[in-house]
Amino acid sequence: MFFLETAISLFIGAFLLTYLTIPKIISVVEYKRLMDNPNKRSSHKLGTPTLGGVSFFYVLIFALFFINGRDVFDEGMYIIPGLTILFIVGLKDDLVVISPGAKLLSQVFAIVFILANPSFTIHSLNGFLNINEIPYYLYLIIGGFMMITIINSYNLIDGIDGLASVVGIVILVIYTTIFYLTEEYFFALLAIALNASLMAFLGFNLSSDKKIFMGDTGSLIVGFIISILTLKFLALRPVVYTDLPFLLENAPLIAISILIVPLFDTARVFAIRIANKKGPFSPDRNHTHHVLIDYWGLTHKQASFIIGCFNLLFVTLFVVLGSTAKNLGMVIMLVSVVIFLGYIFFKYNYNFTTLKQKILLKRKVDRLKTKAKEKGPKKKKPRNPGKDESEEDREL
Repeated sequence: MFFLETAISLFIGAFLLTYLTIPKIISVVEYKRLMDNPNKRSSHKLGTPTLGGVSFFYVLIFALFFINGRDVFDEGMYIIPGLTILFIVGLKDDLVVISPGAKLLSQVFAIVFILANPSFTIHSLNGFLNINEIPYYLYLIIGGFMMITIINSYNLIDGIDGLASVVGIVILVIYTTIFYLTEEYFFALLAIALNASLMAFLGFNLSSDKKIFMGDTGSLIVGFIISILTLKFLALRPVVYTDLPFLLENAPLIAISILIVPLFDTARVFAIRIANKKGPFSPDRNHTHHVLIDYWGLTHKQASFIIGCFNLLFVTLFVVLGSTAKNLGMVIMLVSVVIFLGYIFFKYNYNFTTLKQKILLKRKVDRLKTKAKEKGPKKKKPRNPGKDESEEDREL
């Protein structure tokens, strides 16, 4: 009962703090003209305020203050330095673009504080693929790589209105449930605080007159917290926790299913860029959400909702399977699903130039069909191909 009262108070406080301060952030950003101006890759057409992630930072700092004492190994004191590093780097990247190398280096410094805390040490994979005890140095390698992957994967899906927030909300709801069932109340409350902030932010992100983006400031912070929760989830021991609806030996596969959207999108985009002989961090419009919008004609809200629902259904499926199935069968299932998704999204060449040509061709065909159906006594004026082509180029 005490946890429930604390959780409700924390949720309401975090939600209101975000909801009431974001309009102030928008006013300052507009006054200082720190807008995110659109370019050829952007999904928005007008300059939009960014720095919405600033609200995530101070909400989490307040939350860590109020839930202090529930962390057995003083995890809060280790989270704050890493959180501050990524906040400063994300803020600078939103104002003055920094190189991927500098951003990656800052992430390494941030995760060092987490890996140094004994609460996050992965002592065993609990029999996953017959792997039990693992040495400390291997934990550092696995944990560090995993955290950097999650942070950057989440950062990369922040490309359309609502997507990063919706996916973040789904992930945090799942982790809240897991840590509540395992009585890890500190991490459950941390997830609740960030979730409340994301829900308040989502309304502004989808708004037409008070729109704001979370920017790298927000996506790095949210990705960092999600990576911490994932690391803690994998560090749970089966001897202590028995109330989970799945076998703890399947925890690595459950974690992958929880993070399937950012992980799959990142793997897919990196593969396309490397195949096209480009750097993995080179910008383009090959993300899954861009495909849904550019090629399948969905709106931002529709694409975000569909991806969020897929994430939730995918996790539900693996939780059900993980309650009885052995890891080898689940690995086969996971690989099969990834191959199927890969086939769907690799079936077409989603290169931006090719996509643009397909859209132009489709519009020309539709226009010719429309003109063929028109009937009238007046003679039609000859079409100026050069003018039509330039107009459609400007539309894209």
